[in-house]
Amino acid sequence: MRVILILISWLLAFGGVSNGLSANASSRPKIVSVGAILALDSTIGKVAKIAIEEAVKDVNANSSVLSGTTLVVDIRNTNCSGFLGLIEALRFMETESVAVIGPQSSVVAHTILHVASELQTPFLSFAATDPTLSSLQFPYFIRTTMSDLYQMTAVSEIVYHYGWKEVTVIFLDDDYGRNGLAALDDALAARRCRVSYKVGIPPGDISRSEVMDILVKVALMESRVIVIHANHAAGILVFNVAHYLGMMGDGYVWIATDWLASALDYEFLPIITDTLQGVLVLRQHTPGSEKKRSFLARWNKLTEGRYGLSSYALCAYDTVWLLAQALDSFFDQGGVISFSNHTNSQSSAGSGLNLGAMSRFDGGLHLLKNILDSDFVGLTGPIKFSSGKSLIFPAYEILNIIGRSLHRIGYWSNYSGLSTVAPESLYSRPQNRSSAKLQRGVIWPGESVKTPRGWVFPNSGKQLRIGVPIRVGYREFVSQVPGTNNFKGFCIDVFMAAVDLLPYAVPYQFVPFGDGRKNPNYNELVKKITTGEFDGAVGDIAIVTNRTKIVDFTQPYAASGLVVVAPVRRSNTGAWAFLRPFSLQMWAVSAAFFLFIGIVVWILEHRTNDEFRGPPRQQLITILWFSLSTLFFAHRENTVSTLGRVVLLIWLFVVLIINSSYTASLTSILTVQQLHSSIKGVESLKEGDEPIGYQVGSFAEHYLNDTIGIPSWRLKPLGSPEEYAKALQLGPGNGGVSAVVDERPYIELFLSSQCRFRIIGSEFTKSGWGFAFPRDSPLSIDLSTAILTLSENGELQRIHDKWLTQSTCGSDNTELESDRLHLDSFLGLYLLCGLACLIALLIYFCSIISKFRRASSNGYASDGQGSLRSGHLRTLLSIIDEKSDPSKRESKRRKLEGSSLSESSRRMHL
Repeated sequence: MRVILILISWLLAFGGVSNGLSANASSRPKIVSVGAILALDSTIGKVAKIAIEEAVKDVNANSSVLSGTTLVVDIRNTNCSGFLGLIEALRFMETESVAVIGPQSSVVAHTILHVASELQTPFLSFAATDPTLSSLQFPYFIRTTMSDLYQMTAVSEIVYHYGWKEVTVIFLDDDYGRNGLAALDDALAARRCRVSYKVGIPPGDISRSEVMDILVKVALMESRVIVIHANHAAGILVFNVAHYLGMMGDGYVWIATDWLASALDYEFLPIITDTLQGVLVLRQHTPGSEKKRSFLARWNKLTEGRYGLSSYALCAYDTVWLLAQALDSFFDQGGVISFSNHTNSQSSAGSGLNLGAMSRFDGGLHLLKNILDSDFVGLTGPIKFSSGKSLIFPAYEILNIIGRSLHRIGYWSNYSGLSTVAPESLYSRPQNRSSAKLQRGVIWPGESVKTPRGWVFPNSGKQLRIGVPIRVGYREFVSQVPGTNNFKGFCIDVFMAAVDLLPYAVPYQFVPFGDGRKNPNYNELVKKITTGEFDGAVGDIAIVTNRTKIVDFTQPYAASGLVVVAPVRRSNTGAWAFLRPFSLQMWAVSAAFFLFIGIVVWILEHRTNDEFRGPPRQQLITILWFSLSTLFFAHRENTVSTLGRVVLLIWLFVVLIINSSYTASLTSILTVQQLHSSIKGVESLKEGDEPIGYQVGSFAEHYLNDTIGIPSWRLKPLGSPEEYAKALQLGPGNGGVSAVVDERPYIELFLSSQCRFRIIGSEFTKSGWGFAFPRDSPLSIDLSTAILTLSENGELQRIHDKWLTQSTCGSDNTELESDRLHLDSFLGLYLLCGLACLIALLIYFCSIISKFRRASSNGYASDGQGSLRSGHLRTLLSIIDEKSDPSKRESKRRKLEGSSLSESSRRMHL
């Protein structure tokens, strides 16, 4: 660094530039100078130089831009060297250069852009795509091309579109390559994909043997999706060596960033060989236009077909026009070109460096604003900057190299994502990234038309380490063969059968997990997958929420769920068996409704029905007798009133349902053997305080404690079916448990030989068993497909029948449910009947109140307020108790009918 500083001091001291540069007298000078920093020995630099020179000619020939002023561009060569780039940038500070086109290289840009910020000189780069060249860090840096941030987003969406999860990245090990890799890593992570392996290529000259060593390591990796982010020389060498090693064959995917597109545009035919067949290439998208086609014809004539027109050449051409129009606006707004001494140079006094020669462009901020406010259409399309100082609507073409041509399979844009139509046709529509698609017919390496899987098992000879629990109980599911690391059982056979269905070989070895004295903790088994100790886990592993957060499971191969098992005893019918069909609450509510209906019918029938009248004792007996006799439809009393008949009709329907249900339940109790348990389900376990058993290592402990809220002191670990049976037989009073909570497959196997216990209620959780693998592992997807195939062809059931014996306890091995009928089953009927009674009573009392008001309006007189109240009460009671004579109503009806007939006869005579 000291050598660089001494060299800079020498340049500034002897550059022959005066310390003060005076402003031109005129606001529009005759000549305006602009610098350009290019790598003239690169493919981009060669075409950019031609494009810049042609753009300068066009600007100077156009009288509408910079009228009266000649634009001069001084092009300097950096040879992609940051040191030379810094020197050339400082040399431009010795001249009246108001802006610099470049630098072309991202590496050079990182070196010299600090100069731009200090001296307030805009730098416009058409090729520095490094996403870390931020406008916040370098405010005077304007990128007139697309950032690699967008290109890497496009690559990640291609990877996601084809369903690949991991990629290998070969990158140029400099600022350009490393920062592009970082952007790709972030973009992939946003789509739950990742860079599984990355390897850098040293910048500069690299030998074929070095590239071969790199690619040999890549070939040993699992991922077959390879992204190459390099330069022309290194990238073409990588493809040549990859073809030699057979890495351009079937199963591989190669994605090249736009370095390859610029190389193909520069010299297409010499590059296109068998080494590039099937490669996907990204190229910056420039919309077609008449202006672009005209310039292309001019380019071919100018270069005589030696060089192709790349997107970077178009960007370089537009950069000159962008700067020219910004300068034109600058002069129109009264701007003048003037320079002043660098104010911070005096702080370096005494350092031995002559920094006083460095000058600052006074109008730099004004010119920068005009550049960012530009809005015109160039060869590359609309030239307009967003608030982040980036070009709007970045877009790429996605190309497939087939034979000697480039086949476009789609586009990517930051606005619409992947699409098969040009992005500019979508900008006028509402933004929609949900329908991402590319054209079919892609030819992959090896001339394959089938989309590659994107991964294989590594060729390193390393086997997958599959963790398998060493179970103490229920060894029918998983058990270790004594003296070996081999395992057998239902779960093992399912896994091996599924692996046999995979279209590729899976090298694996079983690794025991557990001490063999008790069942291991399955949560710890799953966690070892995340730490890398195991590559997967096979066994009776329940798929539960906390495990799915850290690993991926296959399709469940066995249904599961927590159930309650408890001791049962055969119920003796006994002398009071007739009371068992209904619960106590049901009996009480039914009795209350019988009495209620009797009272309601009595109220409705008392005034009109002689059978509901008489002495109070007789009426009470009538109410009781009527309500009870409806149970057998044996009531002798006829209902006369309409309201009474409606209530009775609804009540008899309710009685019919109750009778039928009672009869069916009692018949079942008396004729079918009944099993009884004091445990009614998980809710009764929660409400009690008796100990509950669970299997060691199962997730049942976590569920009972954390989810249901049963305290830990009530939970008792049990390790085998024998311990289950012993604890249940002893009971809670003798050191045992009242019930055991475990997964259904274990309980079904336990009950196949233990007929004294039954499942109480139904499953209160739903889950399944699956095989566990790391997140985003392709094995979990392929094995899921294989498990579905096993289920469809019946092999899964055959494996089940082989290991899990059928029940030997007869046909009564069923879930034990409560045999009583509860109020909940009849609540709707009772509500309907009660509502009908209330409505009938409401109508009845409304008619009574109406009669009472008419009676009161007949001029009832009394002495004193107390006598008036007692008189009203006696009147109301007399109306309720009085006998309504039906014959009077009948004679009144006939009288009305007779008068109606007389009126009709009179009208006929008239």
